[in-house]
Amino acid sequence: MISESTSFVKGVLLGGIFCVLVTFLGHIKTGYWTKVRHHEHHHIQAPNQEDVSNLSEVERVELSQSIRVYCIILVKPKDLGHWAAVKETWSKHCDKAEFYSSEKVKVFDSIALHTDDMWVMMRKAYKLAYDHYKDEYNWFFLAHPTTFAIIENLKYFLLKKDSSQPFYIGHTVKSGDLEYVDGEGGIVLSIESLRRLSKVLEDPDKCPEQGGMIWKLSEDKQLAVCLKYTGVFAENAEDSEGKDVFNTKSVGSLIKEAMSNHPQQVVEGCCSDMAITFNGLAPNHMHVMMYGVYRLRAYGKSLYLSMTQIKKNEDLVKYNFKLFLSL
Repeated sequence: MISESTSFVKGVLLGGIFCVLVTFLGHIKTGYWTKVRHHEHHHIQAPNQEDVSNLSEVERVELSQSIRVYCIILVKPKDLGHWAAVKETWSKHCDKAEFYSSEKVKVFDSIALHTDDMWVMMRKAYKLAYDHYKDEYNWFFLAHPTTFAIIENLKYFLLKKDSSQPFYIGHTVKSGDLEYVDGEGGIVLSIESLRRLSKVLEDPDKCPEQGGMIWKLSEDKQLAVCLKYTGVFAENAEDSEGKDVFNTKSVGSLIKEAMSNHPQQVVEGCCSDMAITFNGLAPNHMHVMMYGVYRLRAYGKSLYLSMTQIKKNEDLVKYNFKLFLSL
């Protein structure tokens, strides 16, 4: 009997090991761990002062009008407080913003996706956005409800970028061999990237809808895996000084870090003057950000973030943003 029990236990263990190997090989087949050609992410910078000053007024107007940003905000019922704050604050500055929710919620208009799996939500949202708006918008910005975005700064960053090229932009992170844009800071896809993504979404071998049995990647990593098969790679967005503009933390957290690391230069050490996103904000903090970015003015000064006057007001924008951060 002891011998039979021992054999049974050994059989269970061997069977378990075999299942692990099969699952692992299955991941390799579907591409989770397949090495796609070596690529180090690029560091894409915002236009510098010389780039902008060399543009004529007509060119600036044409460029600003050609940048059409569609905002996708992924939400769940538990996010109602943040949902309301985003709806009342920064999302109004998108050319169009829509909320994609895990289920239908009566109190807010949204596109119900009927799933609470974040990766399935993301891929469904991207597919619907492409099918409905591929001819109307050339940049697609995806954010979580805890993110605050300054869309004018995003448009400034994209001022001289060609949306017909496969841009996949945000705050990049490296995980093993995989480089991806961290969804906490927001994700920007050009229309060309979204076009390629919409095609690979239909290929379950390269871009499966469900994660593996053992290793389940986060939705932002899953997105990077699918995009790599189309030749689209994560690219880190920076200002002209090399500072990140997509932030995965709140202003408060970044200021605290700067006070510890750069006590003599808290504002300069905290964040880029042309920051595009901050994350981890409570709903009331979003309203504070809205006041600081769009309404707070130094006495005798006028803060007007028109894309046609971005160069003229650049120093004023920096001054007001620094003043807000120093409060």
